[in-house]
Amino acid sequence: MTDIASTHRNLDALQLRRKTTIRVVVAALGPLLVLATGSAQPDSLYRESLEAAGIMLIVVGILGRTWCTLYIGGRKARTLVADGPYSVSRNPLYLFAFVAAAGLGAQSGSLIVASLFVVGAYAIFVPVVRHEEIALGALFGAEFHAYRKRVPRFLPRLSQWQDAPILMIDPKHYRQTALDGLILLAFVPAFYAAEWVRTLVPGLPILHLP
Repeated sequence: MTDIASTHRNLDALQLRRKTTIRVVVAALGPLLVLATGSAQPDSLYRESLEAAGIMLIVVGILGRTWCTLYIGGRKARTLVADGPYSVSRNPLYLFAFVAAAGLGAQSGSLIVASLFVVGAYAIFVPVVRHEEIALGALFGAEFHAYRKRVPRFLPRLSQWQDAPILMIDPKHYRQTALDGLILLAFVPAFYAAEWVRTLVPGLPILHLP
């Protein structure tokens, strides 16, 4: 019982560390938003299309994460969830976070910046996933190891889809995930603010990226 309680505490601490890391990375992105932008003109069809596609990716990421929360809703350390999105991917929440990160980066008007956002999200989440897998292996043993062999870590294997007959929803976790998604959308105006800063300081060394 003590080992299980310790594993739960470790998972909670890991999630707190992940959120702290994300806040630090987001704060560090400020200079990047100001100093790097897409090489296409702000009113060009290419740039407007890329930004519109980015908004769509953000919305897909938010909806996907809230959908996943319907299935897992704070039960990660109590039950091995293997239904719904978790029947085709072991980490669909993080997968949709990559999608949203690409959408955020696309608001810069640069595919390179969008790719950097995805790489940054991957660099943050993969160590977290590895530690979570160790903890889940300790909690669920052979059941988790069989699940890990059957279901891919990120990219979904759709042929394995298996839904849950009944969902027990945790309103607190669902609301928190939805709120996190709205915070993602709140970052979109930051790109317009960065453009405004560039017009105020014309001597800035701007990096124009494709």
